[in-house]
Amino acid sequence: MLTLALIGVVGGLITGISPCILPVLPVIFFSGGAQSARNPDGTEGEAAPVKEASRWRPYQVVAGLVLSFSIFTLLGSLILNLLGLPQDVLRWAALIVLILIGLGLIFEPLQHLLERPFARFPQRAISPKRRGFGLGLALGAVYVPCAGPILAAITVAGSTGKIGWETVVLTVSFAVGTSIPLLFFALAGRRVAERVKAFRTRQKGIRITGGVLMIALAIGLVFNVPQALQRLIPDYTAGLQDGFNNSEQVKSLDLGGLVTDENKDLSKCSNGSDVLQSCGPAPALRGIDQWFNTADDKPIALSDLRGKVVLVDFWAYSCINCLRSVPHVSAWAKAYQDAGLTVIGVHSPEYAFEKVPENVAAAIKEQGITYPVALDNQLSTWTAYRNRYWPAHYLIDASGTVRQIQFGEGGYATTEKLIRELLTQTTPDVKLPAMTETADDTPQAGSTTPETYLSPTKMVNFGGTEPYSIGTSTFAFPENLAKDTFALDGSWTLTSQGISSAEGSIKLAYTAQQIRMVLGGSGTVTVTDKNGTKTIQVSGPPGSYEIFSSKKSDTGELKVTVGAGVDAYSFTFG
Repeated sequence: MLTLALIGVVGGLITGISPCILPVLPVIFFSGGAQSARNPDGTEGEAAPVKEASRWRPYQVVAGLVLSFSIFTLLGSLILNLLGLPQDVLRWAALIVLILIGLGLIFEPLQHLLERPFARFPQRAISPKRRGFGLGLALGAVYVPCAGPILAAITVAGSTGKIGWETVVLTVSFAVGTSIPLLFFALAGRRVAERVKAFRTRQKGIRITGGVLMIALAIGLVFNVPQALQRLIPDYTAGLQDGFNNSEQVKSLDLGGLVTDENKDLSKCSNGSDVLQSCGPAPALRGIDQWFNTADDKPIALSDLRGKVVLVDFWAYSCINCLRSVPHVSAWAKAYQDAGLTVIGVHSPEYAFEKVPENVAAAIKEQGITYPVALDNQLSTWTAYRNRYWPAHYLIDASGTVRQIQFGEGGYATTEKLIRELLTQTTPDVKLPAMTETADDTPQAGSTTPETYLSPTKMVNFGGTEPYSIGTSTFAFPENLAKDTFALDGSWTLTSQGISSAEGSIKLAYTAQQIRMVLGGSGTVTVTDKNGTKTIQVSGPPGSYEIFSSKKSDTGELKVTVGAGVDAYSFTFG
């Protein structure tokens, strides 16, 4: 738990000193600190209108920010999912809060009104001693979109309801870490106000100026003006961010599903064991939105499959790792069905478009899947299995006990051997067919470029020099592009799911034999590599398109020009 807290604090500190804190600095400086300044005679605030104004105001603001930041981060996505709202709603809500805070700084009665809901006793006038905490609560809502990269894992935990003590500790420690630099600015604001005479004699004007700046900032955020300004400021935390995100401690961070009596023994299974293990009962399939490939699309319960060997396969239809795995799973389903094997695919989406039943149905048909598939849109079954990988195979014996787990690609021969072993244990005189002969196309570790997500919420290998965040921005290719990175050129709109452009380009430095791109919408994509130029037509449900292939693994650069109407989500490599 201490290690988890330290990871959160360090990640928060790095985020707290990065350019992303700029939106909240004005109000922190002016209202969080300057308004708690003492006059030369020892009184506080502008001409000391209320002598009880608290010297603890900066700490109250930051404490309120930590609390609301944690709540919004943990529950924001969950609430949006329950209401069926897009993730960008949080950004627009933050802009509204920025404007309200700005108006509150300009018009003090309005500030009182805004803080009143947060007072302990709503009927009483709000004491200046309590104003700081209420202001911090409001700032936390503004600060959520400015979260650091480690918050992506916490947001997923919140949206799936996996909010255990580990998640809470990580979230709160991150909030504390990122608030330390903000507290420094608040205290600096107070110090400046106490030492500079202009601040002491013109506090009302300073407060109004702060409000105007907040409103201007909110309007600027609508048109992405702060991003343009940030391009002029070197990203002095890029090295720290990369080192932190790629550290073994962060990579090993486990925010999987909650441990329950039902799944507590799953950790007894080592990944890819070549012998059968005993890892407790298989959790039930729960929270399934829809079934495919069953009689009348009726649901299947694992409890009804006692006496059969079951393979539960977690997958997502646009994931290239799953695309390479599905042929093996399909081959097992067909070869061993008569011998007592039941395969169930649990489709757990990575992207919003993978939640659309029609898209999943089209992918099932395209990939030739004939075994039952459960649509796990809320990741309920994913959470019940404490799963963290696409694909992941859970092999279950006739009594309902998990006997082997395989995370990720590969190990197909081992899994098939254990399937045969369980079938023989279940029915000793069963006649098994010959082993399947599906080619194993799993890339060797380190031999290909890692999967490359394009959305700002998942991106880890952007090779450009510009800030990479949600909104519309203009990019330019760097002079040199590092290995296994990508860069953008032209005007692009970045969302929490993917990116789009009227006619922008992506340059990719790769090592792979095959490159596929997850694309959606309708339009054209032009790919230029060492072999020439080709145009790909994009239409129908979002899916995976091959954009490059060669007879052997190759290293180089290619350029992808994305036409209007096309959404780009990720590159995958084989």
